[in-house]
Amino acid sequence: MNSTDRLRQSQSSDALGKLSGPSKADLLNVASLIEPLIHRTPVVTSHYLNELSGASLYFKCEQLQRMGAFKMRGASAAIAALTEQERAAGVVTHSSGNFGQAVALAAKIMGIKAYVVMPQGTPRVKREAVLWYGAEVTDCELNLSAREQATEEIIKITGATALHPSNAMPVILGNATATMELLEEIPELNGVIAPVGGGGLLAGTALATAHFGENCLCWGAEPTAVDDAFRSLKLGVIQTNDQANTIADGLKTQLGSINFPIIQHGVASIFCVDEREIIDSMRLLWERTKMVVEPSSAVVLAAVLKYPAEFRGKKIGLILSGGNVDLSQLPF
Repeated sequence: MNSTDRLRQSQSSDALGKLSGPSKADLLNVASLIEPLIHRTPVVTSHYLNELSGASLYFKCEQLQRMGAFKMRGASAAIAALTEQERAAGVVTHSSGNFGQAVALAAKIMGIKAYVVMPQGTPRVKREAVLWYGAEVTDCELNLSAREQATEEIIKITGATALHPSNAMPVILGNATATMELLEEIPELNGVIAPVGGGGLLAGTALATAHFGENCLCWGAEPTAVDDAFRSLKLGVIQTNDQANTIADGLKTQLGSINFPIIQHGVASIFCVDEREIIDSMRLLWERTKMVVEPSSAVVLAAVLKYPAEFRGKKIGLILSGGNVDLSQLPF
């Protein structure tokens, strides 16, 4: 890490105590609200990975969450926050993966209608999961404008409420509960590292570490191939990517206007890792811990192993964001 990044880390650490926005009470209220709808996932350690990294690593296993990813937390919080009138009309989202599944399952549990717009080429296993949970699927072209157009058409016909997978405060607060649980179990953590794509998980992690940690930093990790969050934090303005060629398909989206200010004030640094490092870390987790995680989850271990000086001798929490893997497309 260069001197500029080190300075940013020092400044961000000081800013944690000044983080504005949702309060500790807000986070506790959401945690209570969604508790009946989600699993409290386990925290596991690995002697081998501790030795390899030189740190004490505590993995928050969101791949064992309902529907296989942390997205269940944010989707549950977003739907639980709706009025009775809004619930009666149902909810809609566009998603090629985990958030669509989370919305479908959370809506089913709460007894409301869900519509999910899915682009062509979505893995069959994910589309079938959304249908299994009872949502109505609308297929569309691969581009974002086609997704948004199909979503708007559903809203026009049904009056359904649109749910954003990462740039909505109820979703961010729901996501924060993963780190709240982690810190409740391991309160002496020096820091927590989470994957970053759209920013909803990282923003929630930042809120949780600020309100519930004791001198606990928050870091992000993302693929170098889609390093928009790293550049956004460095430049102070949301950046985009010219391409999205990464195996970590859950991290291809960009930050939003609601989660970015939280990330700016609450995240110490974002670490970038290359494709080979992601694949190697994914394999390590499969082989050494027997945990099935997707590439997007593996970026956090990849970051710890790539930058050992930043983590050596510390107690580090790592959010394993999900485990929805197409077993016919494994990279190893």
